[in-house]
Amino acid sequence: MKPIFQRAIPIIEKLEEAGYEAYFVGGAVRDLLIGREIADVDIATSATPIEMKAIFSKTVDVGIEHGTILILLKGEAYEVTTYRAESTYSDFRRPDEVRFIRHLKEDLQRRDFTMNSIAMDKNGELIDPFAGREAIKNREIKTVGSSEERFNEDALRMMRALRFKSQLGFLLEEGTYDALKKKVHLLQHVAVERKLVEFNKLLQGDYRVDALTLLQDSNLHHYLPMLSQKEKGLNQLVTYPLQSLSLLEIWVLLLKVFQLNEHEAKIGLKEWKMSSKDMKEILNLYQWFQKRLSTPFQATTIYQSGLSVAVSAEKLHQVYNHERVEYPDHLVEMYSKLAITSRKQLAVNGNDIITWSQQSAGPWLKELLAKVEEAIILGELQNNKEDIREWLFQWNQK
Repeated sequence: MKPIFQRAIPIIEKLEEAGYEAYFVGGAVRDLLIGREIADVDIATSATPIEMKAIFSKTVDVGIEHGTILILLKGEAYEVTTYRAESTYSDFRRPDEVRFIRHLKEDLQRRDFTMNSIAMDKNGELIDPFAGREAIKNREIKTVGSSEERFNEDALRMMRALRFKSQLGFLLEEGTYDALKKKVHLLQHVAVERKLVEFNKLLQGDYRVDALTLLQDSNLHHYLPMLSQKEKGLNQLVTYPLQSLSLLEIWVLLLKVFQLNEHEAKIGLKEWKMSSKDMKEILNLYQWFQKRLSTPFQATTIYQSGLSVAVSAEKLHQVYNHERVEYPDHLVEMYSKLAITSRKQLAVNGNDIITWSQQSAGPWLKELLAKVEEAIILGELQNNKEDIREWLFQWNQK
Protein backbone atom coordinates (compact mmCIF):
# COMPACT_ATOMS: atom_id res chain seq x y z
CA MET A 1 0.00 0.00 0.00
CA LYS A 2 1.26 3.47 -0.88
CA PRO A 3 2.70 5.58 1.98
CA ILE A 4 -0.01 8.23 1.60
CA PHE A 5 -2.57 5.58 2.64
CA GLN A 6 -0.32 4.00 5.29
CA ARG A 7 0.03 7.31 7.12
CA ALA A 8 -3.76 7.51 7.52
CA ILE A 9 -4.29 3.92 8.70
CA PRO A 10 -4.04 4.87 12.43
CA ILE A 11 -7.24 6.91 11.98
CA ILE A 12 -9.08 3.92 10.53
CA GLU A 13 -7.72 1.62 13.25
CA LYS A 14 -8.77 3.99 16.02
CA LEU A 15 -12.29 4.22 14.61
CA GLU A 16 -12.47 0.43 14.30
CA GLU A 17 -11.24 -0.02 17.88
CA ALA A 18 -14.15 2.17 18.98
CA GLY A 19 -16.57 -0.11 17.14
CA TYR A 20 -17.07 1.84 13.91
CA GLU A 21 -16.36 1.13 10.25
CA ALA A 22 -13.92 3.25 8.26
CA TYR A 23 -12.67 3.04 4.67
CA PHE A 24 -10.66 4.99 2.16
CA VAL A 25 -13.03 6.37 -0.49
CA GLY A 26 -13.31 8.63 -3.50
CA GLY A 27 -10.65 10.04 -5.78
CA ALA A 28 -7.68 8.55 -3.94
CA VAL A 29 -8.93 4.98 -4.47
CA ARG A 30 -9.82 5.76 -8.09
CA ASP A 31 -6.40 7.27 -8.80
CA LEU A 32 -4.66 4.33 -7.12
CA LEU A 33 -6.40 1.95 -9.53
CA ILE A 34 -5.69 4.17 -12.53
CA GLY A 35 -2.06 4.69 -11.54
CA ARG A 36 -2.29 8.47 -11.18
CA GLU A 37 -0.54 10.57 -8.56
CA ILE A 38 -2.58 10.83 -5.36
CA ALA A 39 -2.81 14.28 -3.78
CA ASP A 40 -4.67 13.36 -0.58
CA VAL A 41 -6.88 10.66 0.89
CA ASP A 42 -10.45 10.82 2.14
CA ILE A 43 -12.01 8.50 4.69
CA ALA A 44 -15.67 7.55 5.16
CA THR A 45 -16.90 6.16 8.46
CA SER A 46 -20.03 4.96 10.22
CA ALA A 47 -19.15 7.26 13.15
CA THR A 48 -20.97 10.58 13.38
CA PRO A 49 -18.99 13.82 13.78
CA ILE A 50 -19.81 13.93 17.50
CA GLU A 51 -18.63 10.33 17.90
CA MET A 52 -15.41 11.10 15.99
CA LYS A 53 -14.71 14.17 18.12
CA ALA A 54 -15.04 12.00 21.22
CA ILE A 55 -12.33 9.68 19.85
CA PHE A 56 -9.82 12.18 18.44
CA SER A 57 -8.43 15.09 20.41
CA LYS A 58 -7.34 17.19 17.42
CA THR A 59 -10.15 17.94 14.97
CA VAL A 60 -11.36 20.87 12.90
CA ASP A 61 -14.99 21.44 11.89
CA VAL A 62 -15.01 22.10 8.14
CA GLY A 63 -18.43 20.80 7.10
CA ILE A 64 -19.80 19.23 10.22
CA GLU A 65 -23.43 19.79 9.17
CA HIS A 66 -22.70 17.49 6.21
CA GLY A 67 -20.77 15.02 8.37
CA THR A 68 -17.23 16.15 7.55
CA ILE A 69 -14.43 17.03 9.96
CA LEU A 70 -10.66 17.23 9.65
CA ILE A 71 -8.66 14.91 11.88
CA LEU A 72 -5.12 16.08 12.55
CA LEU A 73 -2.46 13.38 12.77
CA LYS A 74 1.31 13.90 12.83
CA GLY A 75 1.16 17.28 11.15
CA GLU A 76 -1.28 16.22 8.42
CA ALA A 77 -5.02 16.86 8.09
CA TYR A 78 -7.36 14.12 6.91
CA GLU A 79 -10.93 14.72 5.77
CA VAL A 80 -13.22 12.16 7.39
CA THR A 81 -16.93 12.06 6.55
CA THR A 82 -19.80 10.16 8.10
CA TYR A 83 -21.71 7.78 5.84
CA ARG A 84 -24.70 9.75 4.65
CA ALA A 85 -27.82 9.62 2.52
CA GLU A 86 -29.21 12.66 0.80
CA SER A 87 -32.81 13.69 0.19
CA THR A 88 -34.18 15.52 -2.83
CA TYR A 89 -32.29 18.39 -4.45
CA SER A 90 -34.95 21.03 -5.07
CA ASP A 91 -32.36 23.60 -6.19
CA PHE A 92 -30.33 21.10 -8.30
CA ARG A 93 -27.23 21.99 -6.22
CA ARG A 94 -27.55 20.93 -2.59
CA PRO A 95 -29.56 18.21 -0.86
CA ASP A 96 -32.54 19.52 1.08
CA GLU A 97 -31.55 17.21 3.92
CA VAL A 98 -28.50 15.12 4.87
CA ARG A 99 -29.11 12.02 6.97
CA PHE A 100 -26.29 10.13 8.71
CA ILE A 101 -26.39 6.37 8.14
CA ARG A 102 -24.42 3.29 9.23
CA HIS A 103 -24.08 1.36 5.94
CA LEU A 104 -21.20 1.84 3.50
CA LYS A 105 -23.07 0.69 0.39
CA GLU A 106 -25.79 3.28 0.90
CA ASP A 107 -23.11 5.96 1.20
CA LEU A 108 -21.35 4.83 -1.99
CA GLN A 109 -24.70 4.80 -3.79
CA ARG A 110 -25.11 8.60 -3.49
CA ARG A 111 -21.83 9.34 -5.31
CA ASP A 112 -21.59 10.66 -8.85
CA PHE A 113 -19.67 8.13 -10.98
CA THR A 114 -18.96 4.45 -10.51
CA MET A 115 -15.20 5.02 -10.62
CA ASN A 116 -15.63 7.29 -7.57
CA SER A 117 -17.83 4.85 -5.65
CA ILE A 118 -15.12 2.35 -4.69
CA ALA A 119 -13.99 1.94 -1.08
CA MET A 120 -10.79 0.34 0.24
CA ASP A 121 -10.09 -1.03 3.70
CA LYS A 122 -6.84 -0.66 5.63
CA ASN A 123 -5.52 -3.91 4.11
CA GLY A 124 -6.07 -2.79 0.52
CA GLU A 125 -9.21 -4.88 -0.03
CA LEU A 126 -11.70 -3.17 -2.35
CA ILE A 127 -15.45 -2.80 -1.85
CA ASP A 128 -16.95 -2.14 -5.27
CA PRO A 129 -20.74 -2.63 -5.34
CA PHE A 130 -21.28 -0.53 -8.49
CA ALA A 131 -18.60 -1.98 -10.80
CA GLY A 132 -16.27 0.98 -10.59
CA ARG A 133 -13.22 -1.16 -11.39
CA GLU A 134 -14.89 -2.37 -14.56
CA ALA A 135 -15.55 1.23 -15.60
CA ILE A 136 -11.90 2.10 -14.99
CA LYS A 137 -10.77 -0.96 -16.94
CA ASN A 138 -13.05 0.06 -19.82
CA ARG A 139 -11.94 3.71 -19.48
CA GLU A 140 -15.54 4.74 -19.02
CA ILE A 141 -17.28 7.55 -17.11
CA LYS A 142 -20.59 6.16 -15.91
CA THR A 143 -22.98 7.44 -13.26
CA VAL A 144 -24.01 5.39 -10.25
CA GLY A 145 -27.55 4.26 -10.99
CA SER A 146 -29.84 6.56 -12.98
CA SER A 147 -27.86 9.23 -14.83
CA GLU A 148 -30.83 11.58 -14.94
CA GLU A 149 -31.32 11.29 -11.18
CA ARG A 150 -27.63 11.96 -10.50
CA PHE A 151 -27.70 15.08 -12.70
CA ASN A 152 -31.00 16.21 -11.17
CA GLU A 153 -29.39 15.97 -7.74
CA ASP A 154 -26.39 18.13 -8.63
CA ALA A 155 -26.19 19.60 -12.12
CA LEU A 156 -22.49 20.36 -11.65
CA ARG A 157 -21.88 16.63 -12.11
CA MET A 158 -22.28 17.21 -15.84
CA MET A 159 -19.28 19.54 -15.80
CA ARG A 160 -17.41 17.07 -13.62
CA ALA A 161 -18.02 14.40 -16.26
CA LEU A 162 -16.36 16.57 -18.91
CA ARG A 163 -13.60 17.53 -16.49
CA PHE A 164 -12.82 13.85 -15.92
CA LYS A 165 -12.91 13.40 -19.69
CA SER A 166 -10.23 16.08 -19.93
CA GLN A 167 -8.09 14.67 -17.13
CA LEU A 168 -8.39 10.94 -17.83
CA GLY A 169 -9.35 10.65 -21.48
CA PHE A 170 -12.15 8.22 -20.55
CA LEU A 171 -15.26 7.94 -22.74
CA LEU A 172 -18.66 8.97 -21.44
CA GLU A 173 -20.87 5.90 -21.23
CA GLU A 174 -23.73 6.19 -23.74
CA GLY A 175 -26.53 6.45 -21.19
CA THR A 176 -24.58 8.96 -19.13
CA TYR A 177 -23.91 11.15 -22.16
CA ASP A 178 -27.52 10.95 -23.36
CA ALA A 179 -28.73 12.06 -19.92
CA LEU A 180 -26.16 14.87 -19.87
CA LYS A 181 -27.48 16.26 -23.16
CA LYS A 182 -31.04 15.99 -21.87
CA LYS A 183 -30.35 17.65 -18.52
CA VAL A 184 -27.71 20.21 -19.53
CA HIS A 185 -30.17 23.09 -19.00
CA LEU A 186 -30.04 22.43 -15.26
CA LEU A 187 -26.59 24.03 -15.18
CA GLN A 188 -28.33 27.40 -15.11
CA HIS A 189 -29.05 26.68 -11.44
CA VAL A 190 -25.37 26.16 -10.54
CA ALA A 191 -23.29 28.98 -9.05
CA VAL A 192 -20.80 30.46 -11.51
CA GLU A 193 -17.97 30.05 -9.01
CA ARG A 194 -18.51 26.27 -8.95
CA LYS A 195 -18.57 26.16 -12.75
CA LEU A 196 -15.29 28.11 -12.88
CA VAL A 197 -13.49 25.58 -10.66
CA GLU A 198 -14.50 22.72 -12.97
CA PHE A 199 -13.83 24.67 -16.17
CA ASN A 200 -10.32 25.57 -15.02
CA LYS A 201 -9.61 21.90 -14.32
CA LEU A 202 -11.03 20.98 -17.72
CA LEU A 203 -8.73 23.48 -19.45
CA GLN A 204 -5.67 21.91 -17.82
CA GLY A 205 -6.33 18.24 -18.59
CA ASP A 206 -4.25 16.24 -21.07
CA TYR A 207 -7.41 15.50 -23.08
CA ARG A 208 -8.84 19.04 -22.95
CA VAL A 209 -9.37 19.21 -26.71
CA ASP A 210 -11.70 16.19 -26.57
CA ALA A 211 -13.50 17.69 -23.57
CA LEU A 212 -13.92 21.08 -25.27
CA THR A 213 -15.35 19.31 -28.31
CA LEU A 214 -17.87 17.50 -26.08
CA LEU A 215 -18.63 20.80 -24.38
CA GLN A 216 -20.01 22.05 -27.69
CA ASP A 217 -21.56 18.79 -28.90
CA SER A 218 -23.59 18.57 -25.69
CA ASN A 219 -24.54 22.29 -25.80
CA LEU A 220 -23.11 22.65 -22.31
CA HIS A 221 -21.19 25.77 -23.39
CA HIS A 222 -24.49 27.66 -23.66
CA TYR A 223 -24.71 27.59 -19.86
CA LEU A 224 -21.22 28.96 -19.22
CA PRO A 225 -20.32 32.66 -19.08
CA MET A 226 -18.78 34.15 -22.22
CA LEU A 227 -18.95 30.85 -24.18
CA SER A 228 -22.51 30.89 -25.51
CA GLN A 229 -22.72 31.69 -29.23
CA LYS A 230 -18.93 31.39 -29.49
CA GLU A 231 -18.80 28.15 -31.49
CA LYS A 232 -16.41 29.59 -34.07
CA GLY A 233 -13.93 30.66 -31.40
CA LEU A 234 -14.17 27.33 -29.56
CA ASN A 235 -13.59 25.47 -32.83
CA GLN A 236 -10.51 27.61 -33.40
CA LEU A 237 -9.27 27.11 -29.83
CA VAL A 238 -9.04 23.33 -30.16
CA THR A 239 -6.75 23.64 -33.21
CA TYR A 240 -3.93 25.02 -31.05
CA PRO A 241 -1.36 22.99 -29.03
CA LEU A 242 -2.89 23.91 -25.68
CA GLN A 243 -0.63 21.49 -23.80
CA SER A 244 2.23 23.98 -24.19
CA LEU A 245 0.29 26.73 -22.40
CA SER A 246 -0.42 27.47 -18.75
CA LEU A 247 -3.97 28.05 -17.50
CA LEU A 248 -3.37 31.81 -17.54
CA GLU A 249 -2.15 31.64 -21.14
CA ILE A 250 -5.13 29.51 -22.23
CA TRP A 251 -7.54 32.11 -20.84
CA VAL A 252 -5.73 34.81 -22.83
CA LEU A 253 -5.91 32.71 -25.99
CA LEU A 254 -9.62 32.19 -25.30
CA LEU A 255 -10.15 35.96 -25.24
CA LYS A 256 -8.26 36.29 -28.50
CA VAL A 257 -10.14 33.62 -30.45
CA PHE A 258 -13.39 35.19 -29.23
CA GLN A 259 -12.10 38.45 -30.77
CA LEU A 260 -12.82 40.49 -27.66
CA ASN A 261 -11.43 43.97 -27.12
CA GLU A 262 -10.09 44.79 -23.67
CA HIS A 263 -13.40 46.20 -22.46
CA GLU A 264 -15.35 43.16 -23.67
CA ALA A 265 -12.73 40.86 -22.16
CA LYS A 266 -13.11 42.52 -18.78
CA ILE A 267 -16.89 42.16 -18.90
CA GLY A 268 -16.58 38.50 -19.90
CA LEU A 269 -14.17 37.66 -17.08
CA LYS A 270 -16.41 39.46 -14.59
CA GLU A 271 -19.26 37.19 -15.65
CA TRP A 272 -17.12 34.27 -14.47
CA LYS A 273 -16.82 35.99 -11.07
CA MET A 274 -13.06 35.54 -11.08
CA SER A 275 -10.93 37.00 -8.32
CA SER A 276 -9.67 40.52 -9.03
CA LYS A 277 -6.11 39.14 -8.92
CA ASP A 278 -6.78 36.54 -11.64
CA MET A 279 -8.66 39.05 -13.78
CA LYS A 280 -5.82 41.55 -13.52
CA GLU A 281 -3.23 38.95 -14.54
CA ILE A 282 -5.27 37.73 -17.51
CA LEU A 283 -6.07 41.23 -18.79
CA ASN A 284 -2.47 42.39 -18.36
CA LEU A 285 -1.12 39.43 -20.35
CA TYR A 286 -3.86 39.90 -22.96
CA GLN A 287 -2.75 43.50 -23.43
CA TRP A 288 0.90 42.52 -23.90
CA PHE A 289 -0.03 39.61 -26.20
CA GLN A 290 -1.97 42.01 -28.42
CA LYS A 291 1.07 44.31 -28.56
CA ARG A 292 3.36 41.37 -29.36
CA LEU A 293 1.19 40.42 -32.33
CA SER A 294 2.15 43.71 -33.98
CA THR A 295 5.65 44.41 -32.59
CA PRO A 296 8.46 42.19 -31.21
CA PHE A 297 9.69 42.85 -27.69
CA GLN A 298 12.45 45.44 -27.32
CA ALA A 299 14.44 46.45 -24.25
CA THR A 300 11.93 49.13 -23.23
CA THR A 301 8.86 46.92 -23.63
CA ILE A 302 10.33 43.92 -21.83
CA TYR A 303 11.26 46.26 -18.98
CA GLN A 304 7.67 47.49 -18.82
CA SER A 305 6.06 44.05 -19.06
CA GLY A 306 8.48 42.06 -16.92
CA LEU A 307 10.17 38.85 -18.01
CA SER A 308 7.44 36.34 -17.12
CA VAL A 309 4.74 38.29 -18.95
CA ALA A 310 7.02 38.75 -21.98
CA VAL A 311 7.78 35.01 -22.09
CA SER A 312 4.07 34.16 -21.90
CA ALA A 313 3.19 36.70 -24.58
CA GLU A 314 5.91 35.27 -26.84
CA LYS A 315 4.62 31.71 -26.32
CA LEU A 316 1.11 32.86 -27.15
CA HIS A 317 2.42 34.56 -30.29
CA GLN A 318 4.03 31.30 -31.39
CA VAL A 319 0.91 29.25 -30.65
CA TYR A 320 -1.50 31.72 -32.24
CA ASN A 321 0.55 31.79 -35.44
CA HIS A 322 0.91 27.99 -35.43
CA GLU A 323 4.68 28.29 -35.09
CA ARG A 324 6.91 25.80 -33.32
CA VAL A 325 6.68 26.53 -29.60
CA GLU A 326 10.15 27.16 -28.21
CA TYR A 327 11.26 28.83 -25.00
CA PRO A 328 12.21 32.42 -25.92
CA ASP A 329 15.82 32.43 -24.73
CA HIS A 330 16.43 35.67 -26.61
CA LEU A 331 14.04 37.44 -24.24
CA VAL A 332 15.85 36.07 -21.21
CA GLU A 333 19.13 37.32 -22.64
CA MET A 334 17.62 40.71 -23.45
CA TYR A 335 16.19 40.99 -19.94
CA SER A 336 19.50 39.99 -18.32
CA LYS A 337 21.24 42.86 -20.11
CA LEU A 338 18.89 45.53 -18.74
CA ALA A 339 20.69 48.01 -16.51
CA ILE A 340 17.63 48.04 -14.23
CA THR A 341 14.58 45.80 -14.06
CA SER A 342 12.33 47.99 -11.88
CA ARG A 343 11.92 51.62 -10.83
CA LYS A 344 13.03 50.67 -7.33
CA GLN A 345 16.55 50.15 -8.69
CA LEU A 346 16.89 53.75 -9.88
CA ALA A 347 19.69 55.64 -8.16
CA VAL A 348 17.26 58.52 -7.61
CA ASN A 349 13.66 58.80 -6.45
CA GLY A 350 10.86 61.31 -6.74
CA ASN A 351 12.02 63.29 -3.72
CA ASP A 352 15.44 63.84 -5.32
CA ILE A 353 13.86 65.24 -8.47
CA ILE A 354 11.46 67.46 -6.51
CA THR A 355 14.41 68.87 -4.55
CA TRP A 356 16.44 69.54 -7.69
CA SER A 357 13.55 71.07 -9.62
CA GLN A 358 12.03 72.94 -6.67
CA GLN A 359 8.56 72.06 -7.97
CA SER A 360 5.58 70.48 -6.24
CA ALA A 361 4.80 66.85 -6.96
CA GLY A 362 2.38 66.17 -9.80
CA PRO A 363 1.80 64.05 -12.92
CA TRP A 364 4.96 65.54 -14.42
CA LEU A 365 7.06 63.64 -11.88
CA LYS A 366 5.88 60.20 -13.01
CA GLU A 367 6.45 61.16 -16.65
CA LEU A 368 9.96 62.40 -15.89
CA LEU A 369 10.89 59.25 -13.97
CA ALA A 370 9.68 57.22 -16.97
CA LYS A 371 12.00 59.22 -19.25
CA VAL A 372 14.91 58.56 -16.87
CA GLU A 373 14.11 54.84 -16.89
CA GLU A 374 13.94 54.76 -20.68
CA ALA A 375 17.26 56.58 -21.07
CA ILE A 376 18.97 54.13 -18.71
CA ILE A 377 17.43 51.09 -20.43
CA LEU A 378 18.52 52.36 -23.86
CA GLY A 379 22.06 52.90 -22.59
CA GLU A 380 21.88 56.68 -23.01
CA LEU A 381 22.35 57.28 -19.29
CA GLN A 382 24.27 55.62 -16.44
CA ASN A 383 22.27 54.71 -13.34
CA ASN A 384 24.06 56.94 -10.83
CA LYS A 385 22.80 60.01 -9.05
CA GLU A 386 25.18 62.60 -10.49
CA ASP A 387 24.78 61.45 -14.07
CA ILE A 388 20.99 61.45 -13.72
CA ARG A 389 21.03 64.94 -12.20
CA GLU A 390 23.20 66.26 -15.03
CA TRP A 391 21.02 64.52 -17.63
CA LEU A 392 17.87 66.08 -16.15
CA PHE A 393 19.49 69.51 -16.17
CA GLN A 394 20.40 69.17 -19.84
CA TRP A 395 16.99 67.71 -20.68
CA ASN A 396 15.27 70.72 -19.09
CA GLN A 397 17.38 73.06 -21.21
CA LYS A 398 15.99 71.55 -24.41
